[in-house]
Amino acid sequence: MDIRSEDVEGFPCLFLKGRLDIAGTQSIDLKFTTLTSTKRQPVMVDLSEVDFISSIGIRLLVTNAKTLQSFGAAMVLLKPQPVVLDVLRTVGIDQLIPISDNALDAATILKTAAGKA
Repeated sequence: MDIRSEDVEGFPCLFLKGRLDIAGTQSIDLKFTTLTSTKRQPVMVDLSEVDFISSIGIRLLVTNAKTLQSFGAAMVLLKPQPVVLDVLRTVGIDQLIPISDNALDAATILKTAAGKA
C-alpha cells in the first residue's frame, strides 16, 4: 500500500494506492493518522487506486474521520473504484463520511463542513 500527499483545490489530499486489507492498512496506519487526525484539518482521501477494502481499512477511515469531526474538521472520500464504492455504501460509510467523484465537489463539501464548525 502506498500513500502520498499533495494539495488539491486548496486542501490536503491523501492518495492511496493498493489494497486496504490487513497488510496494506498496517503499512500506512501511522502515516495516515499523522496526516489526518493529528493535523486537525479538512482532508480528501483519494481512493481511485484502491482496488480492495476490508473491514480494517474501513475502520482506519472511520476512526480518523470521527477524530477529525471532534475537532470541527471533515474528511471526504474521493473517486473510489466501483467495487470499493459498493462496499462503502453497503456498510453505510457514505452516511458517516461524504463520498465525491470529483475534487471540486469534495472541496465544496469540506468548505461547507468548516462553516458548520
